Amino acid sequence: MKTLNEVYSSLSTRRRYEVWFLRFALAEGGGAWWIRYLLMNPGRNAYAAESRLKPVQVWATWFPEHDKPQTYIQGFEIAGLELSDPGKNPLRMRIGENEICQSSCKGALQVDGHAISWNLEYRSTFRVTLSNKGWIGFSRTPHSNARFSGRIVLDGRVFEGNPVGFGVQGHNCGYRHRNLWTWAHAYFPGAEGSSTTLEALVYDMPFGLLFRRAVLWHDGTRHQFRNFQQIRRDSSPFQWGFHGTARDGLQMEAQFSGSLTSAHRLPYFKTDCSGSFDVLNNSLAQAVVQLQRGGTALEKFQTSTGAVLEMAGG
Repeated sequence: MKTLNEVYSSLSTRRRYEVWFLRFALAEGGGAWWIRYLLMNPGRNAYAAESRLKPVQVWATWFPEHDKPQTYIQGFEIAGLELSDPGKNPLRMRIGENEICQSSCKGALQVDGHAISWNLEYRSTFRVTLSNKGWIGFSRTPHSNARFSGRIVLDGRVFEGNPVGFGVQGHNCGYRHRNLWTWAHAYFPGAEGSSTTLEALVYDMPFGLLFRRAVLWHDGTRHQFRNFQQIRRDSSPFQWGFHGTARDGLQMEAQFSGSLTSAHRLPYFKTDCSGSFDVLNNSLAQAVVQLQRGGTALEKFQTSTGAVLEMAGG
């Protein structure tokens, strides 16, 4: 059975990015984490000394509740990489003391005088493929309603628990990055350990077209929204809103927003090595989702820290 985390890229690939990432808000509040394991043009292996240009990279970003995000990136040469074969289970990507598998990950980085380490496990009951365009690229979510447990240490400060946080583990890949995209995910905890999640993605396609898809997981049922209508998309203030109707008639309106203090702008390097572009990410965002059927209000979900909003281009 496919787990959606299977490796796509071979180590001879000269132009492609592939990334496995985790995003979760702390269960006790106070902040969120965004961790990325990145494989970039592994067959080229001709980069400068800068970590952001290495073929293998590990990123860790801490989003404190009332302060600016802090990012730590360490790059590695391809020679030290251990990687499972394309299309095979189980996933294993290991470089130095950093590793991600199907339902666990660990890391240890030393960056600019800072020390960060983690050892995490995660479990979920829902997974989904938002977009799959073959060799062009895909966006998969192996763990959509993930419960994280374990320990993170940042410069001596310990974050630990079972659960330590709630969120998402994703897997993206592409020949190149899109020129424009908006992505969001929200986790809404329910009674007795249940949860509702919403993930939405928009990106540009040829001939001026846009790909749009949102998937709501609620009460054990998947609701898919195609070609939903955008209400607003702004980078300052950082917010995104849309509404749509699923095939089963369920109507939804979603609003994502994040403070500019928690919004983090980072350069992503292009796969053709022609330069970089900025991506704005807030992994400590707010979300409100309202459901209706036939004009009758059904339920409303909201979270003050359990969402992530990301934009590039436009």
